[in-house]
Amino acid sequence: MSDIVRSAWVHAVTRRGGQIEKAVSSADDLLEQYAEPHRRYHTEQHIRAVLADSALLAEELDLEIAEREVLDLAVCAHDVIYNGQAGEDERASAAWARTHLIDAALSEDDAARVEMLILATTNHEATGADLLAEVLLDADLAILGADEERYDGYVRAVRAEYAHVPDELWRVGRGDVLRGFVDRDVIYRTSGARRRWEAAARNNLLREMSTLGGAR
Repeated sequence: MSDIVRSAWVHAVTRRGGQIEKAVSSADDLLEQYAEPHRRYHTEQHIRAVLADSALLAEELDLEIAEREVLDLAVCAHDVIYNGQAGEDERASAAWARTHLIDAALSEDDAARVEMLILATTNHEATGADLLAEVLLDADLAILGADEERYDGYVRAVRAEYAHVPDELWRVGRGDVLRGFVDRDVIYRTSGARRRWEAAARNNLLREMSTLGGAR
């Protein structure tokens, strides 16, 4: 299964003009990072899912091939650094991507674009009319609209990744995150994502919030 993520990364790097030797080397590092033992949800499996969901949305939106290649790079690298430190992880992942893409001889424009897309996952906010960011964020949040069993497994896995956070702080922090999504007019930005996942996501979020007790 590693071939899916590896192939997506190497293909996108080389299609954007990057050196194949550098692409293969950075793919090795990418997969090593996603195999870290402390990860429970933000693993290679998550990246495979986001690649599939983003490809589905990109096809519906008729995105150009070049845009899809940049999108695949952002998807592959968006959680490459993950230590359960919200904000810091996204910035470190964006920096990782930029460093490796420049090293592979991609253009400054492509490297900066990928970096910006990854940074958008910090607060899951797209600035302006950024369709690539909207697709990335919707695909990254597709798990919120999964069936209840899969959603509950995701919640347990994320909690395990934040095992260093005491229960009370977790309940407050998690509650704030969930409330931030529920309070939005729409959780998903693209029509395809809303059609597929919006209703189930709201049900899942409200259901989880009811289990958090005193969370705001």
